[in-house]
Amino acid sequence: MAVAATLTRTRPAGAQRPAEAQPATAPVALQEQAQPPRQESLFTAHIGTEYGQYGDTDHVFVETPSIAGAVASPTAGWSVGAHYLVDVVSAASVDIVSTASRAWHEVRQEGSLQAAYKPKAFGVQANAAVSDEPDYLSLSAGAAVTQDLVNKNVTWLLGYSHGHDVAGRTGTPFSVFSHVIDRDAFSGVLTLVMSRTTVGSLIGDTVFENGDPSKPYRYIPLFAPGTSVPRGASIDLVNSLRVSARPLEQLPLSRQRYGLTMRLAHRYPRATLRLDERLYVDSWTMKATTTDARYLMDLGPRVETGPHARLHAQTAVDFWQRAYTFGPGFQVPALRTGDRELGPLINLTGGWMLRVGIGSEATPSSWVLGFDLNTTSTQYLDDLYVTQRTSVLGGVTLETEL
Repeated sequence: MAVAATLTRTRPAGAQRPAEAQPATAPVALQEQAQPPRQESLFTAHIGTEYGQYGDTDHVFVETPSIAGAVASPTAGWSVGAHYLVDVVSAASVDIVSTASRAWHEVRQEGSLQAAYKPKAFGVQANAAVSDEPDYLSLSAGAAVTQDLVNKNVTWLLGYSHGHDVAGRTGTPFSVFSHVIDRDAFSGVLTLVMSRTTVGSLIGDTVFENGDPSKPYRYIPLFAPGTSVPRGASIDLVNSLRVSARPLEQLPLSRQRYGLTMRLAHRYPRATLRLDERLYVDSWTMKATTTDARYLMDLGPRVETGPHARLHAQTAVDFWQRAYTFGPGFQVPALRTGDRELGPLINLTGGWMLRVGIGSEATPSSWVLGFDLNTTSTQYLDDLYVTQRTSVLGGVTLETEL
């Protein structure tokens, strides 16, 4: 289960006050002397802190404290922000146990910077991030341009980012052993205001990866040709059927990923509906579809609540095998993996969200307390050891906006 707490003190970067909320001078006829006009704030500030937890039935647990902050000028159209988090991972999954390894604990740190400038219809964005753990270093940077057209009824965005990852082994310097993975990502977004209550978006993304992403700790069991290994075979059964050789995982040295997301948001008089559909395919012949739906109902000026549902299904990569067999002369398969996330699977998520305004009577949404709970059931359709996994992610947030 995950628990998160967030404290926010800002209006979203670049957001403008609605026309009806603009300050105005008090009528002179009602006062002996007119009051001076309220001044529009030149800056907004944001600070947030979050604590999260994750747990699943495969004995993986993650704790994630984080902090974020931003400052923006709504009138000038610029904003800058930063984010920092720490992941504390504890794992005793079946993949670890099957290699006779002990449960392990690991700490990952990640920091990022973001900046945006959009004084009028045209804007630019930039970001950079670094992630560091005992056996993995990831660096990335990116930029995007965006423009509003047709009286802001049409908005386009084009973005690019580059990532440079170095994977190694804990306790071994990268100069002695390392795998380098470079990643170039391109994205495009087209947003249409379809009516006063409906907005649609089309999002396309392409990622080109080059390098060796194979896990240096993942050993693959091999079997003699003709050996029957059932789906979900236990560790003891696999050990009784496999041959002594256990080569390390070996994945292809390049991968091209292509995604297309369609999003529709509609505002009813007292509710909001958001639908997302994402289609995915890559050069390893994996195909996937993800459908996400959220429906949030207003139960008064202080309460917003509603369900969340998500369905994801994917096919396996082209070199996937439940049980890899050696070839003539005990030849090891050139490509092999034990990562069940590369196999065929289906997962279903169901959850519920509740947000309660706890601010003053005049502005109840100045402080908002939120609760979020999601449970995911994943079915692995052609894998050793595990056929089903259940995970729980919960959250508690506290936000304030000035």
